[in-house]
Amino acid sequence: MLSLRYIVSIICFIALMSSAGASLFGVVSTAKHQPPLVSSSIILQQLRGGGNDDDDVDNVPAFRPYLPYTLAIRDSIMIAHSFHKHPSFGPAGGLHGATYTVDVEFASKKLHKECNWVIDIGVASDLVAEVLKKYNYKNLDEVFGDDIMTTTEFMCQTIHKDIAEKLRERYANGDENEFEGWMKVSLWESHKAWASFEGPSSLL
Repeated sequence: MLSLRYIVSIICFIALMSSAGASLFGVVSTAKHQPPLVSSSIILQQLRGGGNDDDDVDNVPAFRPYLPYTLAIRDSIMIAHSFHKHPSFGPAGGLHGATYTVDVEFASKKLHKECNWVIDIGVASDLVAEVLKKYNYKNLDEVFGDDIMTTTEFMCQTIHKDIAEKLRERYANGDENEFEGWMKVSLWESHKAWASFEGPSSLL
């Protein structure tokens, strides 16, 4: 027969786990108990150079909302750049070329009420292609200057911002097909390494 002390210990343990929002399988993450999260872009900028001091990254949401519908566009760019002989980048500090596979994901809470799409795939493809023209076959050192480390992370954020601006321009007159949702830009350096930046389409 279980002792009274053992039974009391079990009851106290269960009460403690419940108050902490936890279970036998780990802590349950809820908005009520979840601490504020640091923006991934802020962490990336602390780890690797490239961001501007005046970037408005404080407005980046800490986590992605649940948006079940996604449309993705894939394109590519060929660029040249250097990291201005910064010792942290080793051989990549000098001028070199790179070919990026670019994936842009558009996510939304619901489909267009008439067309059943996240965003018109033709519009999305054209917007992405138009933005990438700014960087394709360019030397990024000349595009951004000697003060910017054009890391893959930085370019993801920059392309995201450019696409968001193009979306605002296109739907400035309140087009009923306006896209409102979340965008994620991923740049693949190779099949082994890639980076991404994500946020609302109206973020920057």
